[in-house]
Amino acid sequence: MSFQVTATDREARAGVLQTAHGELRTPAFMPVGTKATVKMLDPDEVRDLGAEILLGNAYHLHFRPGEDLIAELGGLHRFMGWDGPILTDSGGFQVFSLRDTIVRVDDDGVTFRSVYDGNEQRFTPESVAEIQAKLGSDIAMCLDVCAPAGGASDDLAEAVRLTTVWAARQREAPRAEGQLLFGIAQGATDPELRRRSISEIVELDFDGHALGGLSVGEARDPMFETVAEAAPLLPAEKPRYFMGIGDPEGVLQVIERGVDMFDCVLPTRMGRTGTALTSIGRLNLKNARFARDEGPLDDACDCPACSRFTRAYIRHLVNQQELLGLRLLTLHNLRFLLRLTAGARDAIEAGKLASFKAETLDRLLENG
Repeated sequence: MSFQVTATDREARAGVLQTAHGELRTPAFMPVGTKATVKMLDPDEVRDLGAEILLGNAYHLHFRPGEDLIAELGGLHRFMGWDGPILTDSGGFQVFSLRDTIVRVDDDGVTFRSVYDGNEQRFTPESVAEIQAKLGSDIAMCLDVCAPAGGASDDLAEAVRLTTVWAARQREAPRAEGQLLFGIAQGATDPELRRRSISEIVELDFDGHALGGLSVGEARDPMFETVAEAAPLLPAEKPRYFMGIGDPEGVLQVIERGVDMFDCVLPTRMGRTGTALTSIGRLNLKNARFARDEGPLDDACDCPACSRFTRAYIRHLVNQQELLGLRLLTLHNLRFLLRLTAGARDAIEAGKLASFKAETLDRLLENG
């Protein structure tokens, strides 16, 4: 594993991570391709928007179509037609976000009912390592326990304990050739538990580290405070991943605090519901005020939607439930987030992240 920090601006970092399928420049936003696709988009389109890495969902791919079939067909990269880096989660977050499906949790692993057919399924550190090895992703995530926001302190402590127990076992499990493994620290916004989890996970010496158990419903200010306290405790020479953030303010806040990688379904999900992320805030294209608006979604954007179509036309498509409208909004939202992240990287290299962040957020707040 090779990760080089190429520039810093206070706690913020710019860097380059080498993977088996090429380099990843950080800070990096990772579009989510849950079922081996970024919904409605061709991989070449996603690449042209500026994406260098995609995220795949091991839970869903395990059930449909199955890691054995994907391996038989040449691995996840070949299967989905993407030749750049791919990160796969362990499936642990899906298990615990679907808490009503859990049958039991113990030191060995977790038993739950599949959301596809209701049959019982067992995930262990070894089984999720095998799933991700067969998928052939560049970065695999450890199985962890993500406690819900506002959970009891005993539950948070148990999540930390189990996450460490499982991480230690997955650390020793076989991987695909060249596959990196990231550990995940839990602890929610509890400072003591977060420090304990980071200490235990860092000691296991993973290729990179993730902050899990955040952006799951807790208040934003405590979340950002936790990141500010937690990020410096992670090894400076390894990549840092915040799991699950994709709004413009959140992206800039975690970058400023030293995070290198992040993902979220927000830009694509908003696109599919008729909302555009822009430099002047969110636009609900279903709104009647856009019916005769001949301007682009965002004057500052160079995406296919903004370079050719009007707000009025996209509103028409959305209200008529035409798929082109949702595709155009998805293209735009991803381009917006990827350009924002690239702009933050340039600002770090110039030592001007604070002013870049302030100017960006001022525009959003002024027009939001």
